Amino acid sequence: MRRPHPRLLAPAAVLLLATACGTEHTATGGGAGATVPAPRATVTDPPVDGVRITSVTIPAASPTPSATPGSVHADRLPGDSGISAAYQVGNDGDEAMTYTVLFAFTTDTGAVMDTTEVTVPAVAPGRSTTGTVDLGTLAPGASPVTRVKVEKVSKVPAAEAPARTGACPASGVRLWADDGDAAMGLRVVGLHLENCGKRDYTLDGYPELSLLDDDREPVDGIRILHGGAAIATGTGFDGPPTPLVLKPGETALSGLIWRNTTLAGTAVNVPYVRVLAKPGAAPVMVTPDLDLGTTGKLGVGAWKRAES
Repeated sequence: MRRPHPRLLAPAAVLLLATACGTEHTATGGGAGATVPAPRATVTDPPVDGVRITSVTIPAASPTPSATPGSVHADRLPGDSGISAAYQVGNDGDEAMTYTVLFAFTTDTGAVMDTTEVTVPAVAPGRSTTGTVDLGTLAPGASPVTRVKVEKVSKVPAAEAPARTGACPASGVRLWADDGDAAMGLRVVGLHLENCGKRDYTLDGYPELSLLDDDREPVDGIRILHGGAAIATGTGFDGPPTPLVLKPGETALSGLIWRNTTLAGTAVNVPYVRVLAKPGAAPVMVTPDLDLGTTGKLGVGAWKRAES
């Protein structure tokens, strides 16, 4: 289950695709019922936290007979929608950053028909990179998509980016956070560790956590408590720490546990968490979007062997 509390780092850049999906016109030399394909629309909207959409494309729809002579009725193409957006990611900072961008494809009224998440690794300082995001296939009965927006941008130092796949990091382990579960105000996000190296990897205790704000600066005033039971029982992270030896290819699991209760005071949101698997380990920065409310505390489970 995806977490129900996405964080917007900046106002979303909403792009109306009027030139790309407007009224169909009868062609002047293509025969009865022919249509003029919609062109790619250039976009000049400002970037959202370094990410901007440069153009959008919505293909011409297939014509069908119309009750009005000399006109056509546009139906959505079957299968793949063909809708796409070209984007650019620019890094104006002083270190290489890895970006995770959530693109939303919406209707005129803002209803989200689909989202696509793209990770852009290691954008060097002062440099930019480009790519294309595709809508893919719309669900049956979905309303026409006419807008694209940058829904959310997260960026972490490239040297600390989580790695679920790809080349094994120099540390010999991969560490990442999952999408988590939420029920009745209780949040649980799993921290996964895989020994992708060639040597055994030992664990004995709890991950070390540093809580960071939007600017990746420390967040004060939050107690980090050992064990899921410090927040709620039955989360699966109540057990005490036990020594683990992970052979190459084996995995371990920890968890972040919190409630989003909001009472008196100011609610606290923590977008970034720097994780050390054990003292002296290479840091990894994950983005669990902790909506801690006014509780002032976060639970962390001891490392345990992951079930195969």
